[in-house]
Amino acid sequence: MLHGNMKWTPQASLLPVMLRVLLVNDTEKPIGELRAALQAAGYEVLEAVVGADELLKAVESQQPDAVIIDVDSPSRDTLEQLAVMHRHAPRPVVMFSADGDDRLIRDVVAAGVTAYVVDGLTPARLAPILQVALARFEQQAHVRRQLGEVQQQLADRKLIDRAKGLLVEKRGMSEPEAYASMRQLAMRQNLKLVDIARQIIAMADLLG
Repeated sequence: MLHGNMKWTPQASLLPVMLRVLLVNDTEKPIGELRAALQAAGYEVLEAVVGADELLKAVESQQPDAVIIDVDSPSRDTLEQLAVMHRHAPRPVVMFSADGDDRLIRDVVAAGVTAYVVDGLTPARLAPILQVALARFEQQAHVRRQLGEVQQQLADRKLIDRAKGLLVEKRGMSEPEAYASMRQLAMRQNLKLVDIARQIIAMADLLG
């Protein structure tokens, strides 16, 4: 049975690996207590980042499993850096802040923060908060993947329908005949149906 702060690797040894956490300190407070609490809970704590301006670079170079940010009140620059990271290298982000402004919280969540804690950074509460953030991030990622798959299926269907319509118009086929012809061509060329549709559309555009 694995502890909550460990993950399995695909290596043959099947040994559990500690989750890697990146600390970002955007306050004047020392983070030694936070680092110690994470290490005591079994996390691998990476080299800390002072300020959020180097966040994306640090995430890309150190490849953490999660990011913890301690800040008095997140600035607009911090939110912009988080949004950039969320687009290019999304990670679960836990932010501890002293600012509980409702509008700010909405902006923080929109920037990609997974958990925003405003009632103090207590080391004893850190591990469960981080585990909830990890679970929530994975759930959100799953929803995004499903949405992406549905959107791709709809886009593929539009291309297939357009190619089918071209065959009906240019070759005088019925819709079932056009679809069957495209499927046969896809099987002969070992391609997906949507790839054949792209070929048909490209050829039609070329010939005018």
